[in-house]
Amino acid sequence: MTRKDKPTLAVVGATGAVGTVMLELLSTRQDVWGEIRLIASARSAGKKLVVRGEEVEVIALSEECFDGVDVAMFDVPDEVSAHWAPIAASKGAVAVDNSGAFRMDPEVPLVVPEVNAAAARVRPRGIISNPNCTTLTMVVALGALHAELGLKELVVASYQAASGAGQPGVDALREQLGKVADSRTLGTQPGDVRRAVGDFGPFPAPLALNVVPWAGSLKDDGWSSEELKVRNESRKILGLPDLKVHTTCVRVPVITTHSLAVHAVFENEVSVARAHEILDGAPGVVLCDDPENGEFPTPADVVGTDPTWVGRVRRSIDDPFALDMFMCGDNLRKGAALNTAQIAEVVAAELTERD
Repeated sequence: MTRKDKPTLAVVGATGAVGTVMLELLSTRQDVWGEIRLIASARSAGKKLVVRGEEVEVIALSEECFDGVDVAMFDVPDEVSAHWAPIAASKGAVAVDNSGAFRMDPEVPLVVPEVNAAAARVRPRGIISNPNCTTLTMVVALGALHAELGLKELVVASYQAASGAGQPGVDALREQLGKVADSRTLGTQPGDVRRAVGDFGPFPAPLALNVVPWAGSLKDDGWSSEELKVRNESRKILGLPDLKVHTTCVRVPVITTHSLAVHAVFENEVSVARAHEILDGAPGVVLCDDPENGEFPTPADVVGTDPTWVGRVRRSIDDPFALDMFMCGDNLRKGAALNTAQIAEVVAAELTERD
């Protein structure tokens, strides 16, 4: 099949942080696309970016951009997606959105291809949503375990990287690290790190030499938006509307790659051996669990890779129906660009079937 016979793809937000990763993925994954159209704000129009080894000129976002487009991937802020994704859909494109604008819309499927790919076929609004990066760090592995063991309850503590707050988060952490790097005394007195860092950037407290038990915006009863996303999105993806989910989201001084400590309770009694068997055979999961030899996932080792990495798998001492695990996933790859690309590929396969 030639490129002319394949679906046309639009990448909206091609010049952003996630868009940059997306272009890399489109250049290295199986090529299922015909024309790839790169779209961004008017100020980025005219830039040339390389995708599939070819220079492609970025065009400004407009209604006409979506003429002839089969699939449009959106890597833009919520308000931009909320306005433009329905326009793309009205033009006949399937909009695959990486923002939070449509995730909990009952007429928009929330899709992780390894877990619920079939949901992508039922899209009344012509839009498919991509989950939050924190949810994506754990849900591929949990989906595999749920399919075999029946998930009942989750207790989750996240350890989220600075890049989850966008480029300003990365810039702030690097600047803070520069301010504290040469000191051998900082972190020994109350408030000394605050005074040395000065500007916290997008974080409510210093991130260097610290952890901050906050990510997202304030919601009712003291919960953060990130914590509610983990709860609500896990329920929707797994098809478990009554799943009990308890979450605390924490920002840590890591550039990229989120981690989570997960306590999962199942309907069936579990063993480490059975969990290992399930996880070792699950698509999109790498089992790295040999603590005797110091082998378990860490963000520094997982960054830049596509799978969810799982280690420290233990059966709960007090509950034979529960497992405790540690998971890591690159929040810019599987947590954003890769899952969006995978959803788009599911749609491309469907469109090709029809033809």
